[in-house]
Formats: sequence, structure tokens, C-alpha cells
Amino acid sequence: MLQRVPRLELLTVGEAFQDLIFAGLPHMPRNGEEVRTARFVSTIGGGAVITAAAGARLGLRTAVISGLSRDASRALRRERIRVVNVKRPAEAHAVTVSMSTTSDRSFVTFNGMNDRLESRLPAALARQRAAHVHFAFAPARCDRWARIVGRLRARGVTTSWDFGWNPSVLASAGFGGLVAGVDFVFVNEAEASMYAGARRRAAAVAYWRRSARNTVIKLGSHGSRWVAGEPAGIDVTAPAPRVRAVDTTGAGDAFNGGFLFGLLAGRSPRDCLRLGNFVGARSTLAAGGVAALPRRNELP
Repeated sequence: MLQRVPRLELLTVGEAFQDLIFAGLPHMPRNGEEVRTARFVSTIGGGAVITAAAGARLGLRTAVISGLSRDASRALRRERIRVVNVKRPAEAHAVTVSMSTTSDRSFVTFNGMNDRLESRLPAALARQRAAHVHFAFAPARCDRWARIVGRLRARGVTTSWDFGWNPSVLASAGFGGLVAGVDFVFVNEAEASMYAGARRRAAAVAYWRRSARNTVIKLGSHGSRWVAGEPAGIDVTAPAPRVRAVDTTGAGDAFNGGFLFGLLAGRSPRDCLRLGNFVGARSTLAAGGVAALPRRNELP
């Protein structure tokens, strides 16, 4: 008799990286300067991976669709995450070098198979069933993904998207339609202004309120904000807990996992923000975005 596989609660879709993290730098290196640190870690990273790991740690039935190295696939399976790997054996996986102080970070990336990732995602996505699908990459064809999101919505699936800092998507056909189609857009404060083409915070918030169903703005140590236009009319903020950060790499992606856990549990807007803030803050207590992620029994 075939055993029925439980429906996924959270499916994440997007890029993965092997993160080489140099943490605890006294300052970012200037041209020609060598800066040394005693804190280094090699770990899995990327928005889809870290958000999936955050959700799985909190008990969500989770899967990830990405292009993963063998080590990354093994690490995710140890976290009880279902892995759909679209990388072919001969292809190189992506690598990111992260340099971080306690308050800032910079990156250098070799994109590897991520340059071919987007074309392989739709077929892999069509074979999965989940309550919520979270996307974490910058699409080259927003119009195509707007149609995919529309089909998911027709099946009763909720969706979210974190584009990261990728101005190129503004030139993609259908960006406005994609933003309007997903249930949630995640941005940090700088991204909120950049995508809105606004210098002032109020103008950026006004753009998101009229352009997206729901927008979650991550404000770092100042917490987070959830805004939505009519008919929801939401404008809620929540403060971030104070922590002594070791490395902020992946904190925003960890936030997404905490927020989505709250959303899928039916929590209030403010509670969803608080959960995101807590998980994001906890992720900064160790180098990399995964090592310090909390489990469900550690939630406040």
C-alpha cells in the first residue's frame, strides 16, 4: 500500500550558494588592504535555502527547489527538508564570499548554475504541492512568473517573493503585474525605496501600499513593518529584540521564515512581524544564516 506523503506547508524556490563567510571584521578592507579575522565558516546559503531552514527548524513541513551542491543537499535533508535539486552533476554550484562586520556586509559571488536556474524552475514547481510558495530570486521574465503565480492562486496557494537588491528586475516585462499578483513582497528599507523609485520613506511606503497586496519591510535593528492598501488597510510595526550580532549574513531570509511560520499558523500581523524579528535576530548569533536558527520550543 502506498504511503501518502503529507502536503507541504512551505515550499521555497530560488538560488542557493556555498557561503564562505569571513565574520567579525573590524572594518571592510580598503583597496589593497588585507584584513584578518579569527571567524570563518563555510556553510549553505541563499534566500531559498535559509528561509526553508528557518521554517523547518520551527516545525513546518518544508521543501526547497534549487541548484544545490551534494553537501548542501545532505545538510538540508538533515534538517528534514525535502530537496528538489535541478543542478546537473557536471555543473558548478554557486559560491559567495561574505565579509561582515557587526553592522554591515559585502559579497563577491560566482553564480555557477544559477545563471541557468530560472528556466528549470517551472517544471520542478509544477510537480510540487504546498500551502505556501516563497520565491527568492530575481526573475528575468516577470510576466511569465506573474502567470505562474496566478495559476498557484487559482489552486488556493499563497505566495511571497523576496527579490533582494536586484535593480535589473525593474526592466523586466511584467514587474508591476508580478508585484501585484503575489500575496506578500519582502523588502528591506533600501530595497523598498529602490524598487519604488522614491527617496523618502513615506513615498516608498505609499508606492507599496498601492502596488502590492501586502508588503513586509525589514528594518534591521529597528524591527519591521507590514503595510497593505485597501481593503486590508494594514500598517503595523514591531520592534526587533536586542542581540549582540556576530554575523548578519542571511538575517533577512531567516526573518522571512519566521514570518511565514506565523502566517501559516494564523497569527496576527504584529505576531508575524515579531516572529520574523526574533528568528532574524537569532540567526545573527553565529556566522552564516543557518547555524543559530531557533527551534519551535525556543520561540518567545
